[in-house]
Amino acid sequence: MELVRIAGLSGDPLAAAATFLDEWSARLAAAPGEGDLLLIFPVADHAHHGWRLAAVQMLARRLAPRRINAVASDSEAAIAAAATYLANAPGLTGQVLGLDPTGAAAPR
Repeated sequence: MELVRIAGLSGDPLAAAATFLDEWSARLAAAPGEGDLLLIFPVADHAHHGWRLAAVQMLARRLAPRRINAVASDSEAAIAAAATYLANAPGLTGQVLGLDPTGAAAPR
């Protein structure tokens, strides 16, 4: 599983979505390879969840059978644990997981 760190996004959800769609989605869709991708988003408030989920789901459909998932975290330990979990969950794709290094993220 390849980890892709998503950077350069605005704190404003609409601007962040536009940047992701303009700069990241085409790059990810055109990336060579056959392995699964784990996108790592920076931590953001709940207003970002909807566009992130929609974008990851669209990429997962476009790049199938590759699996595309995402996490939102700044904890390397939490990211590593999620990557291990996802590597062992072959049917899971198109998901965005909010990670908390001290436990589960708040329900959305």
